[in-house]
Amino acid sequence: MMKLLCTALITFLCCLTLFAQKEKRQYDVAAFLYPAYASDDPRLRPFWPMGIGEWETVMTMQQRNPGHYWNRKPLWGYINEADPAVMSMEIEQATRHGVNVFIFDWYWFDGRPFMETTLNNGFLKADNVDKMKFYLMWANHDVLNLWDTRLAQFNENNVIWTGKVDRDEFEKICKRNIEKYFKHPQYYKIDGKPVFMIYDIPQLIAGLGGIEQTADALKWFKEEVKRAGFPGLELQLTMWSINVNYSGFDGSKSQNPENDFIKKLGFTSATHYQFAHFANVDEEYMKIMEQVQREWVRIDSVFDLVYYPHISVGWDNSPRTVRSAVVKNNTPENFEKALRMARDYVDSHPDQAPLVTINSWNEWTETSYLMPCNVFGYGYLEAVKKVFKEQE
Repeated sequence: MMKLLCTALITFLCCLTLFAQKEKRQYDVAAFLYPAYASDDPRLRPFWPMGIGEWETVMTMQQRNPGHYWNRKPLWGYINEADPAVMSMEIEQATRHGVNVFIFDWYWFDGRPFMETTLNNGFLKADNVDKMKFYLMWANHDVLNLWDTRLAQFNENNVIWTGKVDRDEFEKICKRNIEKYFKHPQYYKIDGKPVFMIYDIPQLIAGLGGIEQTADALKWFKEEVKRAGFPGLELQLTMWSINVNYSGFDGSKSQNPENDFIKKLGFTSATHYQFAHFANVDEEYMKIMEQVQREWVRIDSVFDLVYYPHISVGWDNSPRTVRSAVVKNNTPENFEKALRMARDYVDSHPDQAPLVTINSWNEWTETSYLMPCNVFGYGYLEAVKKVFKEQE
């Protein structure tokens, strides 16, 4: 009898310990940061002549479209995120509410970086940068007229800059990022490997000259990262249909062509950037979350890579385009429910990094932001805090 009681007590204590460990688990909550809200980048002026970046689109929405339902305002004002004092405040607020990683949308057009001042002048020079990790998502898409509201209404889709790069340009980019960013002590790594995310795979392939050439270039990139002293590169895929269904890949002899295509290119992990990439976002938020959970199950069953769950705050592109699909009822309360689903996914995959990605910190013109506003106040940040911070 005593032996049975001891066994039961030990079992109970073990379960209690596991429960406590789960409750105290620390998560990496990474929010995408769109670096267009800066006042000191001359390359932004052709799109936003007022000199405050895409805040101009937010600020002038009602002037351009009087009476339109979209009338959002930032509680912190139209801040310059390339100012280190401003970014210091943002880092403080983000980390206080449980966001401890920024994923910077990173651009390279016309042979040089674009919209890099928020990262270089703001984030990296903030006096509390040691509180926050960061990594890059190479937004290698073409630049069209969409950013310029004076032209977006015409739907001309003129390519201003292409996201394609050839092999020489690719190597230049990689070497620069290794030295300038990967070696920074705050760069986010998984098992010591710098994380680098790529947005548009067809663009990458088109620039490098084909699938074989792209696979070779990415293999070279990984080797270059190792030569720089890291154990490897965590090459992260932006998971959406254009990136896994490439028409130029011969999958006729494969039972799983999507997975084989991604493995050939050497990607080791994936996350999403936006629900709009795979779900019907003209819908109720919790209905969208049903689509999201089905997508997570599909990814787990189809792909032989690590998937990190993604949650988008919402979607409404009308500040740029006037008319848009609109996520409905994406209240902070429903957003909190979605975050709990992502946390459950992470907890059910204990062998991978406890990473969750969020769109986004500041995508105001897509209405998918965590920053406080006149409609929900600090509600979205408080939701993150409840799910990921208060349980610590």
